[in-house]
Amino acid sequence: MDGETKRETYGRLRGELATVLEGIEDPVTAFATAACLVHQALPYASWTGFYRVVGPGLLRVGPYQGPLGCLEISFDRGVCGAAARERRTQLVPDVEAFPGHIACDARARSEIVVPVMDAAGDLVAVLDVDSHQRAAFDEEDRQGLEALAETLARHLPAAVPA
Repeated sequence: MDGETKRETYGRLRGELATVLEGIEDPVTAFATAACLVHQALPYASWTGFYRVVGPGLLRVGPYQGPLGCLEISFDRGVCGAAARERRTQLVPDVEAFPGHIACDARARSEIVVPVMDAAGDLVAVLDVDSHQRAAFDEEDRQGLEALAETLARHLPAAVPA
């Protein structure tokens, strides 16, 4: 973040993502690029990536940056499942206090998960960012990551609804 405020960082990231993905409508490319940009920009992020909707009530990992993630998560489990099920951002300052938290990385202490919709408004993935610090994420992260998810949606073809 090198002297930038979080708001400035997220504004820059949104512009970079839009520029880099110009003319691209490939979800793997879009997800991989977004995961890389976010992970590199947030020094407090220990894991940054996507869980894609692959069937009714099921998320599968990838693309991501960081240590090994859980391979599959059902909508009824953990922070990612809650974000997918409720279609709203989950901001969790202490993962140990979240009922049903899945410990893919035992060192994770806080997490934010943002639903990602395609151009038609259907859920296609969740963007998950973990940190080894408690309360690493705040309202500015929520707003910034939600704005990135909106930018990302323009580069995703419509999918079969979950």
